[in-house]
Amino acid sequence: MPANPSTPAPSATSVHSSSSSPAKTALISVSDKRGVLEFAQGLASLGWRILSTGGTLKYLSDNGVPAVSVSAHTGSPEILEGRVKTLHPRIHGGILAMRGKSDHLRQLDEQRIDPIDIVAVNLYPFRETVARPGVALEEAVENIDIGGPSMLRSSAKNHADVTVVCDPDDYGAVLSELKAFGKTSLETRRRLAVKVFRHTADYDAAIDAYLSQALLAQPVLRLRFRPGRPLRYGENDHQQATFFPEFPGAEPNLSSCTQLHGKELSYNNLVDADAALEAVRDLHEDPAVAIIKHMNPCGYATGKTLAQAFEAAWQGDPVSAFGSVIAVSRKLDLATAEKLKGRFVEVLLAPGFDTDALEYLQKKSKDIRLLDLGQMTAPQPRKVYKHVLGGMLEQDRDVELWRKWETVTRAEFPKEIRALAGFTWKACKHVKSNAIVIGYEYAPGSYTLIGMGPGQPNRIDSNLKLSQPRARENLERMAKEKGLEPESFVPDALSRSVMGSDAFFPFDDNVKAAHEGGIRYIVQPGGSLRDAEVIATADALGIAMVFTGTRHFRH
Repeated sequence: MPANPSTPAPSATSVHSSSSSPAKTALISVSDKRGVLEFAQGLASLGWRILSTGGTLKYLSDNGVPAVSVSAHTGSPEILEGRVKTLHPRIHGGILAMRGKSDHLRQLDEQRIDPIDIVAVNLYPFRETVARPGVALEEAVENIDIGGPSMLRSSAKNHADVTVVCDPDDYGAVLSELKAFGKTSLETRRRLAVKVFRHTADYDAAIDAYLSQALLAQPVLRLRFRPGRPLRYGENDHQQATFFPEFPGAEPNLSSCTQLHGKELSYNNLVDADAALEAVRDLHEDPAVAIIKHMNPCGYATGKTLAQAFEAAWQGDPVSAFGSVIAVSRKLDLATAEKLKGRFVEVLLAPGFDTDALEYLQKKSKDIRLLDLGQMTAPQPRKVYKHVLGGMLEQDRDVELWRKWETVTRAEFPKEIRALAGFTWKACKHVKSNAIVIGYEYAPGSYTLIGMGPGQPNRIDSNLKLSQPRARENLERMAKEKGLEPESFVPDALSRSVMGSDAFFPFDDNVKAAHEGGIRYIVQPGGSLRDAEVIATADALGIAMVFTGTRHFRH
Protein backbone atom coordinates (compact mmCIF):
# COMPACT_ATOMS: atom_id res chain seq x y z
CA MET A 1 0.00 0.00 0.00
CA PRO A 2 1.22 3.59 -0.60
CA ALA A 3 2.49 5.47 2.41
CA ASN A 4 -0.07 7.74 4.09
CA PRO A 5 -0.41 11.03 2.16
CA SER A 6 -0.31 12.87 5.46
CA THR A 7 3.32 11.95 6.02
CA PRO A 8 5.62 14.83 6.96
CA ALA A 9 7.05 17.08 4.30
CA PRO A 10 10.38 16.01 2.79
CA SER A 11 13.51 16.73 4.77
CA ALA A 12 16.04 19.31 3.74
CA THR A 13 17.87 16.80 1.59
CA SER A 14 14.90 16.85 -0.80
CA VAL A 15 14.63 20.19 -2.58
CA HIS A 16 11.13 20.86 -3.96
CA SER A 17 11.50 22.34 -7.41
CA SER A 18 8.69 24.72 -8.30
CA SER A 19 7.98 25.74 -11.86
CA SER A 20 10.72 28.36 -11.58
CA SER A 21 13.40 25.82 -10.84
CA PRO A 22 15.41 24.66 -13.91
CA ALA A 23 16.44 21.34 -12.32
CA LYS A 24 14.75 18.21 -13.60
CA THR A 25 14.45 14.97 -11.69
CA ALA A 26 15.27 11.42 -12.71
CA LEU A 27 14.53 8.35 -10.64
CA ILE A 28 16.95 5.45 -11.05
CA SER A 29 16.43 2.10 -9.33
CA VAL A 30 17.78 -1.01 -11.07
CA SER A 31 18.62 -4.64 -10.42
CA ASP A 32 20.63 -4.91 -13.65
CA LYS A 33 23.35 -2.31 -13.25
CA ARG A 34 24.80 -2.58 -16.76
CA GLY A 35 25.51 0.95 -18.00
CA VAL A 36 23.66 2.66 -15.18
CA LEU A 37 26.72 4.47 -13.83
CA GLU A 38 27.49 6.06 -17.19
CA PHE A 39 23.81 6.94 -17.61
CA ALA A 40 23.63 8.60 -14.19
CA GLN A 41 26.91 10.45 -14.77
CA GLY A 42 25.55 11.72 -18.07
CA LEU A 43 22.37 12.98 -16.44
CA ALA A 44 24.28 14.61 -13.60
CA SER A 45 26.54 16.42 -16.06
CA LEU A 46 23.41 17.86 -17.70
CA GLY A 47 22.17 19.18 -14.35
CA TRP A 48 19.60 16.52 -13.56
CA ARG A 49 18.79 15.70 -9.95
CA ILE A 50 18.81 11.96 -9.30
CA LEU A 51 16.64 10.01 -6.90
CA SER A 52 17.55 6.44 -6.09
CA THR A 53 17.03 3.52 -3.73
CA GLY A 54 18.92 0.76 -1.93
CA GLY A 55 21.77 -0.86 -3.79
CA THR A 56 21.51 1.51 -6.74
CA LEU A 57 21.83 4.54 -4.47
CA LYS A 58 24.92 3.09 -2.80
CA TYR A 59 26.46 2.13 -6.15
CA LEU A 60 26.00 5.63 -7.57
CA SER A 61 27.18 7.36 -4.40
CA ASP A 62 30.24 5.13 -4.10
CA ASN A 63 31.15 6.15 -7.63
CA GLY A 64 30.80 9.88 -7.06
CA VAL A 65 27.36 10.46 -8.57
CA PRO A 66 25.27 12.75 -6.31
CA ALA A 67 21.94 11.09 -5.61
CA VAL A 68 19.08 11.65 -3.15
CA SER A 69 17.45 8.71 -1.45
CA VAL A 70 13.78 8.16 -2.19
CA SER A 71 13.14 8.09 1.56
CA ALA A 72 14.61 11.56 1.96
CA HIS A 73 12.60 12.76 -1.04
CA THR A 74 9.28 11.39 0.23
CA GLY A 75 9.89 11.93 3.92
CA SER A 76 8.88 8.31 4.52
CA PRO A 77 11.35 5.60 5.49
CA GLU A 78 11.60 2.31 3.69
CA ILE A 79 9.48 -0.17 5.65
CA LEU A 80 8.68 -3.87 5.73
CA GLU A 81 12.25 -4.87 4.80
CA GLY A 82 12.16 -2.64 1.73
CA ARG A 83 8.81 -3.93 0.48
CA VAL A 84 7.47 -0.38 0.61
CA LYS A 85 9.70 2.47 -0.49
CA THR A 86 8.56 3.96 -3.82
CA LEU A 87 4.80 3.42 -3.36
CA HIS A 88 4.18 7.04 -2.38
CA PRO A 89 2.27 10.05 -3.82
CA ARG A 90 5.49 12.06 -4.05
CA ILE A 91 6.79 9.38 -6.44
CA HIS A 92 3.71 8.46 -8.43
CA GLY A 93 2.27 11.97 -8.31
CA GLY A 94 5.52 13.28 -9.76
CA ILE A 95 5.38 10.68 -12.49
CA LEU A 96 1.68 10.71 -13.39
CA ALA A 97 1.02 14.46 -13.36
CA MET A 98 0.10 15.69 -16.83
CA ARG A 99 2.29 18.71 -17.50
CA GLY A 100 -0.24 20.27 -19.84
CA LYS A 101 -2.98 20.40 -17.19
CA SER A 102 -2.82 23.44 -14.93
CA ASP A 103 -4.90 21.68 -12.28
CA HIS A 104 -2.33 18.85 -12.08
CA LEU A 105 0.52 21.35 -11.75
CA ARG A 106 -1.40 23.26 -9.08
CA GLN A 107 -1.87 20.09 -7.05
CA LEU A 108 1.82 19.23 -7.38
CA ASP A 109 2.70 22.65 -6.02
CA GLU A 110 0.21 22.39 -3.16
CA GLN A 111 1.54 18.94 -2.15
CA ARG A 112 5.18 20.02 -2.69
CA ILE A 113 5.66 17.21 -5.22
CA ASP A 114 8.47 17.47 -7.77
CA PRO A 115 7.74 16.30 -11.32
CA ILE A 116 9.82 13.25 -12.24
CA ASP A 117 10.68 13.35 -15.92
CA ILE A 118 12.88 10.28 -16.32
CA VAL A 119 12.33 6.89 -14.71
CA ALA A 120 15.01 4.23 -15.22
CA VAL A 121 13.90 1.02 -13.56
CA ASN A 122 14.41 -2.67 -14.15
CA LEU A 123 12.93 -5.41 -12.07
CA TYR A 124 13.91 -8.02 -9.52
CA PRO A 125 15.31 -11.04 -11.37
CA PHE A 126 12.25 -13.27 -10.98
CA ARG A 127 12.83 -15.41 -14.10
CA GLU A 128 16.47 -15.96 -13.23
CA THR A 129 15.56 -16.87 -9.65
CA VAL A 130 12.95 -19.51 -10.50
CA ALA A 131 15.19 -20.96 -13.21
CA ARG A 132 17.66 -22.10 -10.55
CA PRO A 133 17.23 -25.77 -9.59
CA GLY A 134 15.63 -26.26 -6.20
CA VAL A 135 14.73 -22.62 -5.57
CA ALA A 136 12.42 -22.26 -2.57
CA LEU A 137 8.94 -20.82 -3.01
CA GLU A 138 9.71 -18.15 -0.38
CA GLU A 139 12.71 -16.91 -2.36
CA ALA A 140 10.71 -16.86 -5.57
CA VAL A 141 7.95 -14.81 -3.95
CA GLU A 142 10.44 -12.28 -2.53
CA ASN A 143 11.71 -11.73 -6.08
CA ILE A 144 8.28 -10.58 -7.26
CA ASP A 145 8.81 -6.86 -7.80
CA ILE A 146 5.94 -4.56 -6.79
CA GLY A 147 7.27 -1.02 -6.75
CA GLY A 148 9.25 -1.45 -9.95
CA PRO A 149 6.36 -2.46 -12.23
CA SER A 150 4.20 0.23 -10.63
CA MET A 151 6.71 2.96 -11.50
CA LEU A 152 7.27 1.57 -14.97
CA ARG A 153 3.56 1.42 -15.73
CA SER A 154 2.93 4.89 -14.32
CA SER A 155 5.75 6.31 -16.42
CA ALA A 156 4.69 4.49 -19.56
CA LYS A 157 1.09 5.63 -19.11
CA ASN A 158 2.31 9.24 -18.89
CA HIS A 159 4.80 8.89 -21.75
CA ALA A 160 3.59 12.18 -23.19
CA ASP A 161 5.68 13.82 -20.49
CA VAL A 162 7.89 11.13 -18.96
CA THR A 163 10.79 9.17 -20.43
CA VAL A 164 10.85 5.61 -19.08
CA VAL A 165 13.77 3.22 -19.52
CA CYS A 166 13.56 -0.46 -18.58
CA ASP A 167 16.37 -1.72 -20.83
CA PRO A 168 20.02 -0.66 -20.29
CA ASP A 169 20.50 -0.81 -24.05
CA ASP A 170 18.39 2.37 -24.34
CA TYR A 171 20.50 4.55 -22.03
CA GLY A 172 22.74 5.76 -24.81
CA ALA A 173 19.92 6.89 -27.11
CA VAL A 174 18.19 8.77 -24.30
CA LEU A 175 21.40 10.58 -23.31
CA SER A 176 22.14 11.47 -26.92
CA GLU A 177 18.77 13.15 -27.34
CA LEU A 178 19.07 14.99 -24.04
CA LYS A 179 22.49 16.31 -24.99
CA ALA A 180 21.36 17.34 -28.46
CA PHE A 181 17.88 18.74 -27.75
CA GLY A 182 17.50 19.02 -23.97
CA LYS A 183 14.64 16.52 -24.05
CA THR A 184 13.63 13.26 -25.65
CA SER A 185 11.34 13.13 -28.65
CA LEU A 186 7.73 11.99 -28.39
CA GLU A 187 8.57 9.21 -30.84
CA THR A 188 11.27 7.92 -28.46
CA ARG A 189 9.00 8.18 -25.44
CA ARG A 190 6.29 6.23 -27.25
CA ARG A 191 8.73 3.52 -28.28
CA LEU A 192 10.06 3.18 -24.74
CA ALA A 193 6.55 3.15 -23.26
CA VAL A 194 5.46 0.27 -25.48
CA LYS A 195 8.64 -1.55 -24.56
CA VAL A 196 7.76 -1.15 -20.88
CA PHE A 197 4.26 -2.57 -21.23
CA ARG A 198 5.65 -5.55 -23.12
CA HIS A 199 8.28 -6.00 -20.42
CA THR A 200 5.84 -5.88 -17.50
CA ALA A 201 3.41 -8.17 -19.36
CA ASP A 202 6.19 -10.73 -19.83
CA TYR A 203 7.19 -10.32 -16.18
CA ASP A 204 3.66 -10.93 -14.94
CA ALA A 205 3.29 -13.88 -17.31
CA ALA A 206 6.40 -15.49 -15.81
CA ILE A 207 5.01 -15.03 -12.30
CA ASP A 208 1.66 -16.48 -13.35
CA ALA A 209 3.27 -19.52 -14.96
CA TYR A 210 5.47 -20.22 -11.93
CA LEU A 211 2.85 -19.72 -9.22
CA SER A 212 0.12 -21.53 -11.15
CA GLN A 213 2.32 -24.59 -11.16
CA ALA A 214 3.87 -24.15 -7.70
CA LEU A 215 0.66 -23.31 -5.82
CA LEU A 216 -2.12 -24.89 -7.91
CA ALA A 217 -0.33 -27.60 -9.91
CA GLN A 218 -1.85 -26.07 -13.05
CA PRO A 219 0.39 -25.66 -16.09
CA VAL A 220 -0.16 -22.31 -17.79
CA LEU A 221 1.09 -21.46 -21.29
CA ARG A 222 1.95 -17.87 -22.12
CA LEU A 223 4.01 -17.42 -25.26
CA ARG A 224 5.94 -14.30 -26.18
CA PHE A 225 7.13 -13.17 -29.59
CA ARG A 226 8.59 -10.09 -31.17
CA PRO A 227 6.36 -7.75 -33.21
CA GLY A 228 4.94 -9.54 -36.23
CA ARG A 229 5.32 -8.63 -39.88
CA PRO A 230 2.54 -9.21 -42.40
CA LEU A 231 3.17 -11.74 -45.15
CA ARG A 232 1.79 -11.38 -48.68
CA TYR A 233 -0.77 -14.06 -47.88
CA GLY A 234 -1.09 -17.39 -46.12
CA GLU A 235 -1.06 -20.90 -47.53
CA ASN A 236 -3.49 -19.60 -50.18
CA ASP A 237 -3.95 -16.12 -51.58
CA HIS A 238 -7.34 -15.63 -49.87
CA GLN A 239 -5.77 -16.11 -46.43
CA GLN A 240 -4.01 -13.33 -44.54
CA ALA A 241 -0.88 -14.23 -42.58
CA THR A 242 1.69 -12.74 -40.20
CA PHE A 243 5.08 -13.98 -39.00
CA PHE A 244 5.82 -13.36 -35.32
CA PRO A 245 9.55 -13.93 -34.71
CA GLU A 246 10.79 -15.60 -31.55
CA PHE A 247 13.24 -13.90 -29.26
CA PRO A 248 16.84 -14.96 -29.99
CA GLY A 249 17.67 -18.45 -28.79
CA ALA A 250 20.63 -20.76 -28.58
CA GLU A 251 20.50 -22.07 -32.16
CA PRO A 252 19.99 -20.48 -35.57
CA ASN A 253 16.40 -20.28 -36.78
CA LEU A 254 14.19 -18.42 -39.21
CA SER A 255 13.91 -15.35 -36.99
CA SER A 256 17.64 -15.07 -36.35
CA CYS A 257 18.90 -15.60 -39.90
CA THR A 258 19.72 -12.77 -42.31
CA GLN A 259 18.10 -12.55 -45.74
CA LEU A 260 20.83 -11.56 -48.20
CA HIS A 261 18.85 -11.58 -51.43
CA GLY A 262 15.49 -12.20 -53.04
CA LYS A 263 11.82 -11.51 -52.65
CA GLU A 264 9.98 -11.35 -49.36
CA LEU A 265 9.46 -14.73 -47.73
CA SER A 266 5.95 -16.16 -47.98
CA TYR A 267 4.02 -18.25 -45.48
CA ASN A 268 4.74 -21.47 -47.40
CA ASN A 269 8.40 -20.48 -47.79
CA LEU A 270 8.71 -20.19 -44.02
CA VAL A 271 7.00 -23.50 -43.31
CA ASP A 272 9.17 -25.37 -45.82
CA ALA A 273 12.31 -23.52 -44.72
CA ASP A 274 11.72 -24.65 -41.15
CA ALA A 275 11.30 -28.25 -42.35
CA ALA A 276 14.50 -28.00 -44.42
CA LEU A 277 16.48 -26.60 -41.52
CA GLU A 278 15.20 -29.26 -39.13
CA ALA A 279 16.08 -32.02 -41.60
CA VAL A 280 19.61 -30.84 -42.34
CA ARG A 281 20.39 -30.29 -38.65
CA ASP A 282 20.36 -34.06 -38.15
CA LEU A 283 23.17 -34.30 -40.72
CA HIS A 284 25.16 -31.36 -39.36
CA GLU A 285 28.34 -33.41 -38.91
CA ASP A 286 28.70 -33.95 -42.68
CA PRO A 287 28.41 -31.89 -45.86
CA ALA A 288 24.68 -32.41 -46.36
CA VAL A 289 21.66 -31.10 -48.26
CA ALA A 290 17.93 -31.29 -47.56
CA ILE A 291 15.55 -30.39 -50.39
CA ILE A 292 11.99 -29.82 -49.18
CA LYS A 293 8.76 -29.74 -51.15
CA HIS A 294 5.48 -29.43 -49.27
CA MET A 295 7.14 -30.32 -45.96
CA ASN A 296 8.74 -33.56 -47.23
CA PRO A 297 12.42 -34.14 -48.13
CA CYS A 298 12.23 -34.98 -51.84
CA GLY A 299 16.04 -34.87 -51.75
CA TYR A 300 18.30 -35.72 -48.82
CA ALA A 301 21.98 -36.59 -49.08
CA THR A 302 25.47 -36.39 -47.65
CA GLY A 303 28.71 -36.20 -49.63
CA LYS A 304 32.44 -35.74 -49.41
CA THR A 305 31.80 -32.19 -50.61
CA LEU A 306 28.73 -30.00 -50.42
CA ALA A 307 28.51 -29.93 -54.22
CA GLN A 308 28.49 -33.74 -54.34
CA ALA A 309 25.76 -33.89 -51.68
CA PHE A 310 23.74 -31.26 -53.54
CA GLU A 311 23.76 -33.16 -56.81
CA ALA A 312 22.87 -36.44 -55.11
CA ALA A 313 19.98 -34.81 -53.26
CA TRP A 314 18.68 -33.10 -56.40
CA GLN A 315 18.72 -36.33 -58.38
CA GLY A 316 16.63 -38.01 -55.69
CA ASP A 317 13.57 -36.37 -57.29
CA PRO A 318 14.46 -33.71 -59.89
CA VAL A 319 10.82 -33.03 -60.76
CA SER A 320 9.78 -32.33 -57.19
CA ALA A 321 12.97 -30.35 -56.53
CA PHE A 322 11.75 -27.67 -58.98
CA GLY A 323 10.53 -24.74 -56.88
CA SER A 324 11.79 -26.31 -53.66
CA VAL A 325 13.30 -24.95 -50.45
CA ILE A 326 16.85 -26.12 -49.73
CA ALA A 327 19.00 -26.11 -46.59
CA VAL A 328 22.69 -27.04 -46.52
CA SER A 329 24.94 -27.87 -43.58
CA ARG A 330 28.08 -26.06 -44.75
CA LYS A 331 28.98 -22.58 -45.91
CA LEU A 332 27.89 -22.40 -49.53
CA ASP A 333 30.78 -22.40 -51.99
CA LEU A 334 30.84 -21.51 -55.69
CA ALA A 335 30.96 -25.13 -56.84
CA THR A 336 27.68 -25.80 -55.04
CA ALA A 337 26.12 -22.53 -56.15
CA GLU A 338 26.82 -23.44 -59.77
CA LYS A 339 24.73 -26.59 -59.31
CA LEU A 340 21.68 -24.32 -59.35
CA LYS A 341 22.27 -23.25 -62.95
CA GLY A 342 19.05 -23.85 -64.85
CA ARG A 343 17.29 -24.99 -61.67
CA PHE A 344 14.54 -22.97 -60.01
CA VAL A 345 14.70 -22.82 -56.20
CA GLU A 346 12.49 -20.70 -53.94
CA VAL A 347 14.72 -20.47 -50.86
CA LEU A 348 18.29 -21.49 -50.02
CA LEU A 349 19.44 -21.58 -46.38
CA ALA A 350 23.12 -21.93 -45.48
CA PRO A 351 25.44 -21.23 -42.53
CA GLY A 352 27.17 -18.56 -44.60
CA PHE A 353 27.97 -17.87 -48.25
CA ASP A 354 31.37 -17.49 -49.90
CA THR A 355 31.59 -14.11 -51.62
CA ASP A 356 31.83 -15.53 -55.13
CA ALA A 357 28.96 -17.97 -54.46
CA LEU A 358 26.75 -15.14 -53.21
CA GLU A 359 27.56 -12.96 -56.21
CA TYR A 360 26.84 -15.85 -58.56
CA LEU A 361 23.43 -16.55 -57.03
CA GLN A 362 22.49 -12.87 -56.88
CA LYS A 363 23.20 -12.56 -60.60
CA LYS A 364 21.46 -15.85 -61.39
CA SER A 365 18.05 -14.74 -60.15
CA LYS A 366 16.50 -11.68 -58.61
CA ASP A 367 13.89 -13.83 -56.90
CA ILE A 368 15.77 -16.62 -55.07
CA ARG A 369 15.70 -15.97 -51.36
CA LEU A 370 19.12 -16.46 -49.75
CA LEU A 371 19.14 -16.87 -45.97
CA ASP A 372 22.36 -16.77 -43.95
CA LEU A 373 21.98 -18.83 -40.76
CA GLY A 374 25.34 -17.79 -39.35
CA GLN A 375 26.13 -21.28 -38.08
CA MET A 376 24.87 -24.85 -38.14
CA THR A 377 24.24 -26.71 -34.90
CA ALA A 378 22.64 -29.93 -33.76
CA PRO A 379 18.99 -29.63 -32.70
CA GLN A 380 18.57 -28.73 -29.03
CA PRO A 381 15.78 -29.90 -26.70
CA ARG A 382 12.91 -27.45 -26.32
CA LYS A 383 9.12 -27.27 -26.41
CA VAL A 384 7.28 -26.95 -29.71
CA TYR A 385 3.67 -25.97 -30.35
CA LYS A 386 0.84 -26.56 -32.80
CA HIS A 387 -2.41 -24.65 -32.80
CA VAL A 388 -5.72 -26.42 -33.31
CA LEU A 389 -9.14 -24.81 -33.23
CA GLY A 390 -9.93 -24.58 -29.56
CA GLY A 391 -6.45 -24.77 -28.13
CA MET A 392 -2.71 -25.15 -28.34
CA LEU A 393 -0.75 -28.40 -28.29
CA GLU A 394 2.65 -28.47 -26.59
CA GLN A 395 5.21 -31.25 -26.83
CA ASP A 396 8.93 -31.89 -26.61
CA ARG A 397 10.82 -31.31 -29.83
CA ASP A 398 11.66 -34.60 -31.56
CA VAL A 399 15.42 -34.60 -31.02
CA GLU A 400 15.86 -38.24 -29.97
CA LEU A 401 17.02 -40.34 -32.93
CA TRP A 402 16.93 -43.76 -31.34
CA ARG A 403 16.62 -45.14 -27.85
CA LYS A 404 18.36 -48.35 -28.78
CA TRP A 405 19.86 -50.04 -31.84
CA GLU A 406 18.91 -53.69 -31.51
CA THR A 407 19.18 -56.30 -34.24
CA VAL A 408 16.16 -58.51 -33.59
CA THR A 409 16.63 -61.00 -36.45
CA ARG A 410 18.99 -63.91 -36.97
CA ALA A 411 20.53 -62.03 -39.90
CA GLU A 412 22.92 -59.38 -38.62
CA PHE A 413 23.42 -55.83 -39.87
CA PRO A 414 26.96 -55.75 -41.30
CA LYS A 415 29.16 -52.98 -39.91
CA GLU A 416 29.43 -51.46 -43.38
CA ILE A 417 25.64 -51.00 -43.48
CA ARG A 418 25.35 -49.35 -40.05
CA ALA A 419 26.10 -45.78 -41.16
CA LEU A 420 23.70 -46.04 -44.10
CA ALA A 421 21.02 -47.36 -41.76
CA GLY A 422 21.55 -44.37 -39.45
CA PHE A 423 21.22 -41.96 -42.39
CA THR A 424 18.06 -43.70 -43.58
CA TRP A 425 16.54 -43.47 -40.11
CA LYS A 426 17.26 -39.72 -39.98
CA ALA A 427 15.59 -39.29 -43.36
CA CYS A 428 12.56 -41.22 -42.16
CA LYS A 429 12.20 -38.90 -39.17
CA HIS A 430 11.51 -35.94 -41.46
CA VAL A 431 8.96 -37.55 -43.80
CA LYS A 432 5.23 -37.18 -43.17
CA SER A 433 3.54 -40.27 -41.71
CA ASN A 434 2.94 -42.96 -42.77
CA ALA A 435 6.51 -42.90 -43.99
CA ILE A 436 8.59 -45.50 -45.78
CA VAL A 437 12.01 -44.46 -47.10
CA ILE A 438 14.91 -46.17 -48.82
CA GLY A 439 18.52 -45.00 -48.38
CA TYR A 440 21.48 -45.90 -50.58
CA GLU A 441 25.27 -45.49 -50.37
CA TYR A 442 25.90 -43.92 -53.79
CA ALA A 443 29.63 -43.38 -53.12
CA PRO A 444 31.90 -44.63 -50.33
CA GLY A 445 30.72 -42.97 -47.12
CA SER A 446 28.12 -40.83 -48.94
CA TYR A 447 24.39 -41.48 -48.68
CA THR A 448 21.23 -40.40 -50.43
CA LEU A 449 17.48 -40.89 -50.21
CA ILE A 450 16.42 -42.81 -53.32
CA GLY A 451 12.86 -43.70 -52.35
CA MET A 452 10.22 -41.89 -50.28
CA GLY A 453 6.61 -42.74 -49.54
CA PRO A 454 5.08 -39.97 -47.40
CA GLY A 455 1.73 -39.20 -45.88
CA GLN A 456 -0.30 -42.25 -46.90
CA PRO A 457 -3.21 -43.58 -44.85
CA ASN A 458 -1.62 -47.03 -44.92
CA ARG A 459 2.02 -48.00 -44.78
CA ILE A 460 1.94 -50.60 -47.56
CA ASP A 461 0.96 -47.95 -50.12
CA SER A 462 3.87 -45.78 -48.94
CA ASN A 463 6.10 -48.78 -49.64
CA LEU A 464 4.82 -50.46 -52.80
CA LYS A 465 3.24 -47.51 -54.63
CA LEU A 466 5.70 -44.74 -53.80
CA SER A 467 9.00 -45.58 -52.13
CA GLN A 468 10.03 -48.70 -54.04
CA PRO A 469 9.04 -47.47 -57.54
CA ARG A 470 10.96 -44.20 -56.98
CA ALA A 471 14.00 -46.13 -55.70
CA ARG A 472 14.03 -48.32 -58.81
CA GLU A 473 13.68 -45.29 -61.06
CA ASN A 474 16.63 -43.56 -59.38
CA LEU A 475 18.80 -46.67 -59.51
CA GLU A 476 18.03 -47.18 -63.18
CA ARG A 477 19.15 -43.59 -63.83
CA MET A 478 22.36 -44.18 -61.87
CA ALA A 479 23.05 -47.35 -63.86
CA LYS A 480 22.72 -45.48 -67.16
CA GLU A 481 25.00 -42.68 -65.90
CA LYS A 482 27.60 -45.29 -64.98
CA GLY A 483 27.18 -47.17 -68.28
CA LEU A 484 25.95 -50.28 -66.45
CA GLU A 485 23.10 -52.63 -67.20
CA PRO A 486 20.10 -51.73 -65.03
CA GLU A 487 19.00 -55.38 -64.96
CA SER A 488 22.02 -56.33 -62.88
CA PHE A 489 22.80 -52.99 -61.17
CA VAL A 490 19.35 -52.30 -59.70
CA PRO A 491 18.85 -55.63 -57.87
CA ASP A 492 22.39 -55.49 -56.46
CA ALA A 493 21.93 -51.88 -55.31
CA LEU A 494 18.59 -52.65 -53.67
CA SER A 495 20.14 -55.56 -51.81
CA ARG A 496 22.61 -53.09 -50.26
CA SER A 497 19.96 -50.42 -49.52
CA VAL A 498 18.14 -49.87 -46.24
CA MET A 499 14.40 -49.39 -45.77
CA GLY A 500 13.13 -47.28 -42.89
CA SER A 501 9.65 -47.00 -41.39
CA ASP A 502 8.70 -44.16 -39.04
CA ALA A 503 6.50 -46.45 -36.94
CA PHE A 504 6.25 -50.15 -36.23
CA PHE A 505 4.85 -52.69 -38.70
CA PRO A 506 1.38 -53.75 -37.51
CA PHE A 507 1.59 -56.71 -39.90
CA ASP A 508 4.34 -58.50 -41.78
CA ASP A 509 3.12 -57.26 -45.18
CA ASN A 510 5.83 -54.57 -45.46
CA VAL A 511 8.54 -57.12 -44.68
CA LYS A 512 7.23 -59.31 -47.50
CA ALA A 513 7.03 -56.29 -49.81
CA ALA A 514 10.64 -55.36 -48.97
CA HIS A 515 11.76 -58.91 -49.77
CA GLU A 516 9.89 -58.90 -53.09
CA GLY A 517 11.67 -55.66 -53.96
CA GLY A 518 15.07 -57.16 -53.17
CA ILE A 519 15.67 -55.20 -49.94
CA ARG A 520 17.53 -57.04 -47.20
CA TYR A 521 17.84 -54.44 -44.42
CA ILE A 522 15.08 -52.71 -42.45
CA VAL A 523 15.08 -50.15 -39.62
CA GLN A 524 11.89 -49.60 -37.62
CA PRO A 525 10.90 -48.71 -34.03
CA GLY A 526 9.34 -52.03 -33.02
CA GLY A 527 6.62 -52.21 -30.40
CA SER A 528 3.81 -53.87 -32.34
CA LEU A 529 1.66 -56.59 -30.81
CA ARG A 530 2.74 -58.63 -33.83
CA ASP A 531 6.48 -57.99 -33.51
CA ALA A 532 7.11 -61.72 -33.09
CA GLU A 533 5.25 -62.45 -36.33
CA VAL A 534 7.10 -59.67 -38.17
CA ILE A 535 10.48 -60.91 -36.90
CA ALA A 536 9.64 -64.50 -37.84
CA THR A 537 8.79 -63.44 -41.39
CA ALA A 538 12.06 -61.46 -41.62
CA ASP A 539 13.98 -64.50 -40.40
CA ALA A 540 12.26 -66.75 -42.93
CA LEU A 541 13.13 -64.34 -45.76
CA GLY A 542 16.74 -63.67 -44.62
CA ILE A 543 16.13 -59.99 -43.85
CA ALA A 544 18.13 -58.19 -41.16
CA MET A 545 16.00 -55.87 -39.05
CA VAL A 546 16.85 -53.33 -36.35
CA PHE A 547 14.50 -51.95 -33.69
CA THR A 548 15.28 -48.39 -32.56
CA GLY A 549 12.73 -48.13 -29.76
CA THR A 550 11.84 -44.62 -30.96
CA ARG A 551 8.90 -43.75 -33.18
CA HIS A 552 8.94 -40.69 -35.46
CA PHE A 553 5.36 -39.91 -36.38
CA ARG A 554 5.09 -36.57 -38.18
CA HIS A 555 1.69 -35.05 -38.85
